[in-house]
Amino acid sequence: MKIIRRLYDWVLHWAATPYGPPALFLLAVIEASVFPVPPDILLIALCIAVPLKSWRFALLATLGSVLGGCLGYMIGWGIWALVADLFFAYVPGFSPVLFSRVQSLFAEYNFWVVFTAGFTPIPYKVITIGAGVFQVDFFMFLLASAISRGLRFFLVAGLVFRFGPGIRSFIEKYFNLLCLLFVALLIGGFLILGWGH
Repeated sequence: MKIIRRLYDWVLHWAATPYGPPALFLLAVIEASVFPVPPDILLIALCIAVPLKSWRFALLATLGSVLGGCLGYMIGWGIWALVADLFFAYVPGFSPVLFSRVQSLFAEYNFWVVFTAGFTPIPYKVITIGAGVFQVDFFMFLLASAISRGLRFFLVAGLVFRFGPGIRSFIEKYFNLLCLLFVALLIGGFLILGWGH
């Protein structure tokens, strides 16, 4: 946990430098495949510092994350056999048991697995790499990633833009719960529509 806290502080310090926006983009790229700290914390800090650029920051985070998701997909598709042991040993969130579960989820839910991981605190990197390993349709993966990551980052930016610095502690405390609730309601709505036919 100390290492994660140090990484968190290191990520946050970029908001006070002129390199905040490119750092946000790069963080979003690497978080989607290997890095344990989500880009949301830097996005929040940048939006608080320069509210009028909130939408630009959200777009940077979205583009970076989708690009990183594609990188994760390529790792899974092309070199997973070579790097699997390294990921299982050193990258938080990866385990053989979880990967087996991810494979069964892809077989059953496909688009919704990627969408849910992209929007919620479920480790997105496990899903991006898993999508490549299990050869999920790439264009479906890309669409689900773009929609879910865009919704997530623009929601964060919108909340900060609307409510200002005071919303930061609320987002950090309740964001995971709100994301899970949103996805549950969304999936529930589709299920109800399906039963109606």
